[in-house]
Amino acid sequence: MARQSSHQTKPSPEKSPRRDPTASGQRDAAVNRIASHNYFLLEKFEAGVVLTGTEVKSIRGGLANLKDAYGLIKGNELWLLNAHIGPYEHGNIHNHAPLRTRKLLMHSEEIRKLIGKTQQKGLTLIPVRMYFKGGKVKLELALAKGKQLWDKRETERRRTADKEAREAVARGRDRK
Repeated sequence: MARQSSHQTKPSPEKSPRRDPTASGQRDAAVNRIASHNYFLLEKFEAGVVLTGTEVKSIRGGLANLKDAYGLIKGNELWLLNAHIGPYEHGNIHNHAPLRTRKLLMHSEEIRKLIGKTQQKGLTLIPVRMYFKGGKVKLELALAKGKQLWDKRETERRRTADKEAREAVARGRDRK
């Protein structure tokens, strides 16, 4: 006959799911802020990234940089070039090369669409942000067209005018 226990045990406190905001997907691992300044971002796509273990650990530690990176299509495959992921500080001799070419994972139908669009004059693939989704590293790529100097000035003027208008509305609201 089974013996019943008379004392009750407390359930162990659960670990906080928000322990690491980058790994849980609440904060981006890397953002290419200069992309929207230098390019018109026309359309955005999500792609998976083929990484080694030390690269994932470096990304979790915030050592990824997308500033000079770009996407390239070679023979129905998508590649990420010039993305810098710093070496993992606790890595050994099998640590990764910081600027290696990394394969991007997308459905072949989406890649075929991108092939047609990137063959147009002046369009390129620029990584905008890197983040975690369901424990996997994802990359947001944008189909982009380069800005000329006057385009950058116009964007800056528009941004300044919008900011001044918002401030004027806020001041008007505060006076009432």
